Amino acid sequence: MRMYKSFSLAILITLIFSTPAQAEIPASFSFTGSGYGHGVGMSQIGAKARALAGESATAILNYYYKDVVIAPIIDTQTIRVNIGHALHTAAFVSATPDSQIQIFAGDIGAATDVLPLLTFSSKQKATFRMQGNVATSGVLKGTSFTIRWVGASTVLTFSQPGTSTRYKYGQMQIKVVKGAMEVTNSLSIHDEYLWGISEVPSAWPAAALEAQVIASRSYALSKIDVLKPSCDCHVYSHISDQNFAGYSKEIEPKIGLLWKAAVVRTNIDSTTSLAVLSKGKAIAAYFFSSSGGATQSTQDAWGQPTSYTQSVSDTAGLDPKVNPRFATWSASAVQSLVATAFLLPDIVSLEIISRNSAGAVTYIKGTASDGATKLLRGDTFRSRVKIPSPYFNLVS
Repeated sequence: MRMYKSFSLAILITLIFSTPAQAEIPASFSFTGSGYGHGVGMSQIGAKARALAGESATAILNYYYKDVVIAPIIDTQTIRVNIGHALHTAAFVSATPDSQIQIFAGDIGAATDVLPLLTFSSKQKATFRMQGNVATSGVLKGTSFTIRWVGASTVLTFSQPGTSTRYKYGQMQIKVVKGAMEVTNSLSIHDEYLWGISEVPSAWPAAALEAQVIASRSYALSKIDVLKPSCDCHVYSHISDQNFAGYSKEIEPKIGLLWKAAVVRTNIDSTTSLAVLSKGKAIAAYFFSSSGGATQSTQDAWGQPTSYTQSVSDTAGLDPKVNPRFATWSASAVQSLVATAFLLPDIVSLEIISRNSAGAVTYIKGTASDGATKLLRGDTFRSRVKIPSPYFNLVS
Protein backbone atom coordinates (compact mmCIF):
# COMPACT_ATOMS: atom_id res chain seq x y z
CA MET A 1 0.00 0.00 0.00
CA ARG A 2 2.83 2.38 0.87
CA MET A 3 4.59 1.60 -2.42
CA TYR A 4 1.38 2.37 -4.33
CA LYS A 5 1.07 5.78 -2.63
CA SER A 6 4.69 6.60 -3.39
CA PHE A 7 4.23 5.60 -7.02
CA SER A 8 1.07 7.77 -7.33
CA LEU A 9 2.84 10.75 -5.78
CA ALA A 10 5.72 10.37 -8.20
CA ILE A 11 3.33 10.39 -11.17
CA LEU A 12 1.57 13.49 -9.82
CA ILE A 13 4.85 15.36 -9.38
CA THR A 14 5.93 14.35 -12.88
CA LEU A 15 2.64 15.62 -14.36
CA ILE A 16 2.86 18.92 -12.53
CA PHE A 17 6.38 19.69 -13.70
CA SER A 18 6.07 18.27 -17.22
CA THR A 19 2.81 20.07 -18.16
CA PRO A 20 3.80 23.20 -20.10
CA ALA A 21 2.55 26.46 -18.62
CA GLN A 22 0.02 28.23 -20.83
CA ALA A 23 1.62 31.15 -22.60
CA GLU A 24 0.73 34.54 -21.21
CA ILE A 25 -1.65 36.50 -23.45
CA PRO A 26 -0.43 40.11 -23.70
CA ALA A 27 -3.00 42.87 -23.24
CA SER A 28 -1.43 44.86 -26.09
CA PHE A 29 1.53 45.00 -28.48
CA SER A 30 3.87 47.94 -29.08
CA PHE A 31 5.59 49.10 -32.26
CA THR A 32 7.99 51.76 -33.47
CA GLY A 33 8.46 52.84 -37.04
CA SER A 34 8.60 55.55 -39.69
CA GLY A 35 6.29 56.86 -42.38
CA TYR A 36 2.54 56.94 -42.85
CA GLY A 37 0.52 54.93 -45.36
CA HIS A 38 1.14 51.89 -47.54
CA GLY A 39 4.34 53.14 -49.18
CA VAL A 40 3.32 52.40 -52.80
CA GLY A 41 3.70 54.96 -55.59
CA MET A 42 4.16 58.67 -54.93
CA SER A 43 5.19 59.86 -51.50
CA GLN A 44 3.35 63.11 -50.80
CA ILE A 45 5.97 64.31 -48.31
CA GLY A 46 8.63 63.35 -50.85
CA ALA A 47 6.79 65.27 -53.57
CA LYS A 48 6.64 68.34 -51.33
CA ALA A 49 10.39 68.14 -50.62
CA ARG A 50 11.17 67.76 -54.33
CA ALA A 51 8.93 70.70 -55.21
CA LEU A 52 10.68 72.85 -52.60
CA ALA A 53 13.97 71.83 -54.24
CA GLY A 54 12.73 73.20 -57.56
CA GLU A 55 11.50 70.05 -59.34
CA SER A 56 8.49 70.26 -61.64
CA ALA A 57 5.34 68.17 -61.30
CA THR A 58 6.39 66.10 -64.32
CA ALA A 59 9.82 65.40 -62.80
CA ILE A 60 8.23 64.39 -59.50
CA LEU A 61 5.80 62.01 -61.17
CA ASN A 62 8.47 60.46 -63.38
CA TYR A 63 10.58 59.82 -60.30
CA TYR A 64 7.91 57.93 -58.40
CA TYR A 65 6.21 56.14 -61.35
CA LYS A 66 8.44 54.26 -63.79
CA ASP A 67 8.06 53.57 -67.53
CA VAL A 68 5.28 56.15 -67.86
CA VAL A 69 4.58 59.38 -69.76
CA ILE A 70 2.79 62.48 -68.50
CA ALA A 71 0.49 63.37 -71.37
CA PRO A 72 -3.00 64.68 -72.24
CA ILE A 73 -5.97 62.31 -72.16
CA ILE A 74 -9.72 62.80 -72.47
CA ASP A 75 -11.16 63.17 -68.98
CA THR A 76 -14.76 64.31 -69.46
CA GLN A 77 -16.19 61.07 -68.06
CA THR A 78 -18.69 61.19 -65.22
CA ILE A 79 -17.42 59.50 -62.08
CA ARG A 80 -19.70 58.21 -59.33
CA VAL A 81 -18.22 58.84 -55.88
CA ASN A 82 -19.61 57.11 -52.79
CA ILE A 83 -20.03 59.80 -50.13
CA GLY A 84 -22.24 57.81 -47.74
CA HIS A 85 -21.87 54.05 -47.18
CA ALA A 86 -24.38 51.67 -45.54
CA LEU A 87 -26.50 54.49 -44.10
CA HIS A 88 -29.83 54.24 -42.33
CA THR A 89 -30.41 58.01 -42.26
CA ALA A 90 -29.32 60.75 -44.67
CA ALA A 91 -30.37 64.40 -45.02
CA PHE A 92 -30.01 67.07 -47.69
CA VAL A 93 -30.55 70.83 -47.37
CA SER A 94 -29.52 74.04 -49.09
CA ALA A 95 -29.27 77.38 -47.32
CA THR A 96 -28.64 79.22 -50.60
CA PRO A 97 -31.41 81.81 -51.13
CA ASP A 98 -33.95 80.93 -53.86
CA SER A 99 -32.46 77.44 -54.26
CA GLN A 100 -34.38 74.22 -54.76
CA ILE A 101 -33.66 70.54 -54.12
CA GLN A 102 -35.48 68.17 -56.46
CA ILE A 103 -36.11 64.48 -55.75
CA PHE A 104 -36.65 62.10 -58.70
CA ALA A 105 -37.65 58.44 -58.75
CA GLY A 106 -34.91 56.05 -59.83
CA ASP A 107 -31.44 56.71 -61.24
CA ILE A 108 -32.24 59.05 -64.13
CA GLY A 109 -28.67 59.78 -65.23
CA ALA A 110 -28.44 62.95 -67.29
CA ALA A 111 -32.11 62.90 -68.38
CA THR A 112 -33.76 66.33 -68.44
CA ASP A 113 -37.32 65.40 -69.39
CA VAL A 114 -38.27 63.77 -66.04
CA LEU A 115 -40.48 65.54 -63.52
CA PRO A 116 -39.45 65.59 -59.83
CA LEU A 117 -41.52 63.76 -57.23
CA LEU A 118 -40.88 66.41 -54.59
CA THR A 119 -39.24 69.84 -54.47
CA PHE A 120 -37.72 71.42 -51.36
CA SER A 121 -37.06 75.15 -51.16
CA SER A 122 -34.16 76.88 -49.39
CA LYS A 123 -33.61 75.68 -45.80
CA GLN A 124 -36.16 72.86 -46.16
CA LYS A 125 -34.47 69.59 -45.24
CA ALA A 126 -35.07 66.37 -47.20
CA THR A 127 -34.47 63.46 -44.82
CA PHE A 128 -34.36 59.82 -45.91
CA ARG A 129 -34.62 56.86 -43.54
CA MET A 130 -34.53 53.14 -44.03
CA GLN A 131 -37.76 51.28 -43.30
CA GLY A 132 -37.31 47.59 -43.94
CA ASN A 133 -35.75 47.31 -47.39
CA VAL A 134 -36.87 50.70 -48.75
CA ALA A 135 -35.74 54.29 -48.27
CA THR A 136 -38.45 56.74 -47.24
CA SER A 137 -38.82 60.51 -47.14
CA GLY A 138 -42.28 61.67 -46.15
CA VAL A 139 -44.68 60.02 -48.58
CA LEU A 140 -41.83 58.77 -50.79
CA LYS A 141 -40.81 55.12 -50.69
CA GLY A 142 -38.38 53.35 -52.97
CA THR A 143 -35.01 51.74 -53.52
CA SER A 144 -33.51 54.35 -55.83
CA PHE A 145 -33.70 58.15 -56.05
CA THR A 146 -31.88 60.97 -57.84
CA ILE A 147 -31.27 64.32 -56.12
CA ARG A 148 -30.62 67.53 -58.03
CA TRP A 149 -30.27 71.13 -56.88
CA VAL A 150 -31.37 74.14 -58.92
CA GLY A 151 -29.38 77.35 -59.22
CA ALA A 152 -25.80 77.94 -60.38
CA SER A 153 -24.71 79.14 -56.94
CA THR A 154 -26.59 76.53 -54.95
CA VAL A 155 -24.56 74.65 -52.34
CA LEU A 156 -26.04 71.43 -50.95
CA THR A 157 -25.20 70.17 -47.46
CA PHE A 158 -25.33 66.40 -47.13
CA SER A 159 -25.52 65.10 -43.57
CA GLN A 160 -24.99 61.59 -42.28
CA PRO A 161 -24.45 60.44 -38.69
CA GLY A 162 -21.39 62.26 -37.35
CA THR A 163 -20.60 64.54 -40.28
CA SER A 164 -21.88 67.11 -42.77
CA THR A 165 -20.22 68.04 -46.07
CA ARG A 166 -21.01 70.69 -48.69
CA TYR A 167 -21.31 69.93 -52.40
CA LYS A 168 -21.91 72.19 -55.39
CA TYR A 169 -21.50 70.12 -58.54
CA GLY A 170 -23.16 67.18 -60.28
CA GLN A 171 -26.09 65.29 -58.83
CA MET A 172 -26.61 62.62 -56.17
CA GLN A 173 -28.10 59.17 -56.11
CA ILE A 174 -29.55 57.10 -53.30
CA LYS A 175 -29.65 53.36 -53.84
CA VAL A 176 -30.66 50.68 -51.35
CA VAL A 177 -28.04 47.93 -51.20
CA LYS A 178 -28.36 45.09 -48.67
CA GLY A 179 -30.83 46.96 -46.48
CA ALA A 180 -28.94 50.27 -46.28
CA MET A 181 -28.49 53.41 -48.36
CA GLU A 182 -25.53 54.06 -50.62
CA VAL A 183 -25.30 57.79 -51.40
CA THR A 184 -23.18 58.86 -54.36
CA ASN A 185 -22.19 62.10 -56.08
CA SER A 186 -21.92 61.90 -59.88
CA LEU A 187 -19.78 64.61 -61.48
CA SER A 188 -17.15 65.32 -64.14
CA ILE A 189 -13.60 64.10 -63.57
CA HIS A 190 -12.20 66.94 -65.67
CA ASP A 191 -12.82 69.64 -63.11
CA GLU A 192 -15.68 69.11 -60.63
CA TYR A 193 -14.30 65.92 -59.08
CA LEU A 194 -10.69 67.13 -58.98
CA TRP A 195 -11.70 70.44 -57.38
CA GLY A 196 -12.96 68.46 -54.38
CA ILE A 197 -9.97 66.14 -53.86
CA SER A 198 -8.50 66.81 -50.41
CA GLU A 199 -5.29 64.78 -50.19
CA VAL A 200 -2.67 67.43 -49.43
CA PRO A 201 -2.75 70.95 -47.93
CA SER A 202 -3.61 73.58 -50.53
CA ALA A 203 -0.77 75.78 -49.24
CA TRP A 204 1.88 73.31 -50.45
CA PRO A 205 4.27 74.27 -53.30
CA ALA A 206 2.61 74.56 -56.72
CA ALA A 207 4.52 71.66 -58.28
CA ALA A 208 3.53 69.32 -55.44
CA LEU A 209 -0.14 70.32 -55.86
CA GLU A 210 0.03 69.74 -59.62
CA ALA A 211 1.68 66.33 -59.13
CA GLN A 212 -1.13 65.37 -56.74
CA VAL A 213 -3.79 66.58 -59.19
CA ILE A 214 -2.33 64.54 -62.04
CA ALA A 215 -1.94 61.44 -59.86
CA SER A 216 -5.50 61.78 -58.55
CA ARG A 217 -6.91 62.24 -62.06
CA SER A 218 -4.99 59.19 -63.29
CA TYR A 219 -6.26 57.07 -60.41
CA ALA A 220 -9.86 58.13 -61.07
CA LEU A 221 -9.59 57.40 -64.79
CA SER A 222 -8.20 53.94 -64.04
CA LYS A 223 -11.36 53.14 -62.04
CA ILE A 224 -13.99 54.55 -64.39
CA ASP A 225 -14.80 51.32 -66.27
CA VAL A 226 -16.13 49.38 -63.27
CA LEU A 227 -19.20 50.40 -61.25
CA LYS A 228 -18.97 48.48 -57.98
CA PRO A 229 -22.41 47.17 -56.94
CA SER A 230 -21.50 47.05 -53.23
CA CYS A 231 -21.22 50.87 -53.09
CA ASP A 232 -23.00 51.84 -56.34
CA CYS A 233 -19.78 53.70 -57.14
CA HIS A 234 -16.56 53.87 -59.10
CA VAL A 235 -14.61 55.13 -56.08
CA TYR A 236 -15.11 55.84 -52.40
CA SER A 237 -14.61 59.36 -51.03
CA HIS A 238 -12.10 58.26 -48.40
CA ILE A 239 -8.90 56.30 -47.84
CA SER A 240 -10.16 53.21 -49.70
CA ASP A 241 -9.56 55.29 -52.83
CA GLN A 242 -8.82 58.99 -52.37
CA ASN A 243 -10.25 61.67 -50.12
CA PHE A 244 -13.01 63.71 -51.79
CA ALA A 245 -14.34 66.63 -49.72
CA GLY A 246 -16.58 68.23 -52.33
CA TYR A 247 -17.07 71.99 -52.28
CA SER A 248 -15.62 72.09 -48.77
CA LYS A 249 -12.13 71.82 -50.30
CA GLU A 250 -12.65 74.67 -52.74
CA ILE A 251 -13.87 77.13 -50.09
CA GLU A 252 -11.08 76.59 -47.57
CA PRO A 253 -10.27 80.07 -46.19
CA LYS A 254 -7.47 81.81 -48.14
CA ILE A 255 -5.95 78.63 -49.64
CA GLY A 256 -8.85 76.77 -51.25
CA LEU A 257 -8.44 78.61 -54.55
CA LEU A 258 -4.77 77.55 -54.72
CA TRP A 259 -5.84 73.91 -55.11
CA LYS A 260 -8.46 74.77 -57.73
CA ALA A 261 -5.87 76.79 -59.66
CA ALA A 262 -3.52 73.78 -59.62
CA VAL A 263 -6.29 71.65 -61.16
CA VAL A 264 -6.88 74.25 -63.87
CA ARG A 265 -3.17 74.39 -64.72
CA THR A 266 -3.23 70.67 -65.52
CA ASN A 267 -6.20 71.05 -67.90
CA ILE A 268 -5.11 71.25 -71.55
CA ASP A 269 -8.52 72.31 -72.89
CA SER A 270 -12.16 71.68 -72.08
CA THR A 271 -11.95 67.94 -72.77
CA THR A 272 -8.37 66.84 -72.06
CA SER A 273 -5.99 67.06 -69.12
CA LEU A 274 -2.61 65.70 -68.05
CA ALA A 275 -2.45 62.17 -66.64
CA VAL A 276 0.14 59.49 -65.90
CA LEU A 277 -0.06 57.02 -68.78
CA SER A 278 1.36 53.56 -69.40
CA LYS A 279 0.81 52.09 -72.86
CA GLY A 280 -1.68 54.86 -73.56
CA LYS A 281 -3.88 54.23 -70.52
CA ALA A 282 -4.14 56.05 -67.21
CA ILE A 283 -2.46 54.12 -64.41
CA ALA A 284 -3.79 53.47 -60.93
CA ALA A 285 -1.44 56.14 -59.59
CA TYR A 286 -1.19 55.05 -55.96
CA PHE A 287 0.13 57.60 -53.49
CA PHE A 288 0.62 57.86 -49.75
CA SER A 289 1.88 60.27 -47.12
CA SER A 290 5.45 59.17 -46.32
CA SER A 291 7.68 56.11 -46.30
CA GLY A 292 10.35 54.67 -44.07
CA GLY A 293 13.12 55.67 -46.47
CA ALA A 294 12.10 53.99 -49.75
CA THR A 295 8.85 53.28 -51.59
CA GLN A 296 7.40 49.81 -52.16
CA SER A 297 6.16 48.18 -55.33
CA THR A 298 2.66 46.73 -55.55
CA GLN A 299 4.30 43.30 -55.68
CA ASP A 300 5.99 43.91 -52.33
CA ALA A 301 2.95 45.39 -50.64
CA TRP A 302 0.05 43.41 -52.08
CA GLY A 303 1.50 40.60 -54.19
CA GLN A 304 0.24 42.12 -57.46
CA PRO A 305 2.97 43.36 -59.81
CA THR A 306 2.67 46.56 -61.84
CA SER A 307 5.43 47.83 -64.12
CA TYR A 308 5.06 51.44 -62.99
CA THR A 309 5.54 50.94 -59.23
CA GLN A 310 9.16 50.25 -58.31
CA SER A 311 11.07 50.85 -55.12
CA VAL A 312 12.88 54.22 -55.12
CA SER A 313 14.73 56.13 -52.44
CA ASP A 314 12.44 58.42 -50.42
CA THR A 315 14.44 59.90 -47.55
CA ALA A 316 12.29 63.02 -47.01
CA GLY A 317 9.91 60.98 -44.87
CA LEU A 318 12.70 60.39 -42.35
CA ASP A 319 13.39 64.12 -41.92
CA PRO A 320 11.58 65.43 -38.82
CA LYS A 321 11.67 68.96 -40.25
CA VAL A 322 9.71 67.88 -43.33
CA ASN A 323 7.70 65.09 -41.69
CA PRO A 324 7.41 66.08 -38.02
CA ARG A 325 4.61 63.65 -37.11
CA PHE A 326 5.81 60.48 -38.79
CA ALA A 327 9.57 60.64 -39.31
CA THR A 328 9.53 58.35 -36.28
CA TRP A 329 6.52 57.09 -34.38
CA SER A 330 5.44 54.80 -31.57
CA ALA A 331 2.13 52.98 -31.52
CA SER A 332 0.29 50.17 -29.79
CA ALA A 333 -2.58 47.81 -30.60
CA VAL A 334 -4.79 46.03 -28.10
CA GLN A 335 -4.99 42.23 -27.95
CA SER A 336 -8.47 42.00 -29.46
CA LEU A 337 -7.50 44.09 -32.48
CA VAL A 338 -4.38 42.04 -33.19
CA ALA A 339 -6.19 38.72 -32.73
CA THR A 340 -8.96 39.85 -35.08
CA ALA A 341 -6.35 40.87 -37.66
CA PHE A 342 -5.09 37.29 -37.78
CA LEU A 343 -8.58 35.76 -37.36
CA LEU A 344 -7.30 33.83 -34.33
CA PRO A 345 -8.84 33.60 -30.84
CA ASP A 346 -5.84 35.35 -29.31
CA ILE A 347 -2.20 36.20 -30.02
CA VAL A 348 0.65 35.44 -27.61
CA SER A 349 3.53 36.45 -29.87
CA LEU A 350 4.37 38.27 -33.09
CA GLU A 351 7.35 37.61 -35.33
CA ILE A 352 8.51 39.59 -38.35
CA ILE A 353 9.26 36.93 -40.95
CA SER A 354 10.60 39.06 -43.81
CA ARG A 355 11.19 42.57 -45.10
CA ASN A 356 11.57 43.84 -48.64
CA SER A 357 14.38 45.97 -50.05
CA ALA A 358 12.50 49.14 -49.02
CA GLY A 359 12.62 48.06 -45.38
CA ALA A 360 8.88 47.47 -45.06
CA VAL A 361 7.59 44.33 -43.40
CA THR A 362 6.59 41.81 -46.06
CA TYR A 363 5.22 39.11 -43.75
CA ILE A 364 4.48 38.94 -40.04
CA LYS A 365 3.49 35.81 -38.10
CA GLY A 366 1.02 35.64 -35.25
CA THR A 367 0.98 32.72 -32.80
CA ALA A 368 -2.05 31.90 -30.65
CA SER A 369 -2.07 30.35 -27.19
CA ASP A 370 -3.23 27.03 -28.69
CA GLY A 371 -0.16 26.96 -30.96
CA ALA A 372 -2.01 27.97 -34.14
CA THR A 373 -0.07 30.35 -36.41
CA LYS A 374 -0.97 32.58 -39.34
CA LEU A 375 0.94 34.87 -41.70
CA LEU A 376 -0.18 38.32 -42.82
CA ARG A 377 1.33 40.69 -45.34
CA GLY A 378 2.92 43.65 -43.61
CA ASP A 379 0.59 46.21 -45.19
CA THR A 380 -2.48 44.11 -44.40
CA PHE A 381 -1.34 43.94 -40.77
CA ARG A 382 -0.66 47.68 -40.73
CA SER A 383 -4.14 48.42 -42.01
CA ARG A 384 -5.98 46.00 -39.71
CA VAL A 385 -4.26 46.97 -36.47
CA LYS A 386 -4.27 50.68 -37.36
CA ILE A 387 -0.60 51.50 -37.03
CA PRO A 388 0.86 54.23 -39.27
CA SER A 389 2.89 52.21 -41.79
CA PRO A 390 4.38 48.82 -42.70
CA TYR A 391 7.84 50.24 -41.90
CA PHE A 392 7.76 49.04 -38.31
CA ASN A 393 9.61 47.13 -35.61
CA LEU A 394 8.27 45.12 -32.69
CA VAL A 395 8.90 46.43 -29.18
CA SER A 396 9.66 43.49 -26.86
